[in-house]
Amino acid sequence: MRVNTLKRVAVAFALALPGAAIATVVAAPAAHADGCYTWNRNLYQGRSGDDVRQLQIRVAGWAGNRDIVENDGRYGPKTAAAVKRFQQAYGLRADGVAGPQTYAKLYQLQDNDCTPAHFSYNELDNGCGGSGYSGGPLSAAQTRQNALRTMWKLEALRKSLGDKPLDVSSGFRSRACNNQVGGASDSQHLYGNAADITSRSSSLCQVARGARNNGFSGIYGPGYPDHDDHVHVDSRRENNSDNSSNTTSWSAPDCGIGAGND
Repeated sequence: MRVNTLKRVAVAFALALPGAAIATVVAAPAAHADGCYTWNRNLYQGRSGDDVRQLQIRVAGWAGNRDIVENDGRYGPKTAAAVKRFQQAYGLRADGVAGPQTYAKLYQLQDNDCTPAHFSYNELDNGCGGSGYSGGPLSAAQTRQNALRTMWKLEALRKSLGDKPLDVSSGFRSRACNNQVGGASDSQHLYGNAADITSRSSSLCQVARGARNNGFSGIYGPGYPDHDDHVHVDSRRENNSDNSSNTTSWSAPDCGIGAGND
């Protein structure tokens, strides 16, 4: 079950309240208990803590063109800008401050295991049929956490493309799986940082172009060798555990991406 009855009632209540009354709801954490995570205060620039880090995971896909939202627990300008884009996308008051209406929408979007509405751990663990996020260079827990951030970026991309389904053909891969499919020796798939995706309603070029605005620092699509039937997206710039530099790398020549056409 995605959400319990208490949460549904609380979300509707929070959305219906005028701004002055909403502040009262923030002070009563039990009022919007959520199966995954509950925020207990407004967040804005200058604040820090685990509640900021949890928010950053969920707005990572609203980073903007060529940018990322660091998961550092500090509410800086990039986090505020991502929150504002999230608010704009969902028709909320776009002030860059995370409060009751922003949280209500996040509660509505997430399942009790913290995954976004349209993606799941099973879906992201399917490179060779699933291995439970073990068998990679990181612990299963670390890999799952990376996969969670990947899913929230995919959720943002999905929303940006008109809320139409995106299909994941390959997510996390164990070392054995990566070798089996001929993946790069230090592939981002090994870390839970990558997904190969297709769409039933958008062209691959539309997907690749859209991904530039959703926090992905690695994008490979049509025109790049062996990527004419899917788009690869990853978060290599945020990966401090691999052997590659933390840079942005985009190449989908048939879509006008790369070679100075970003």
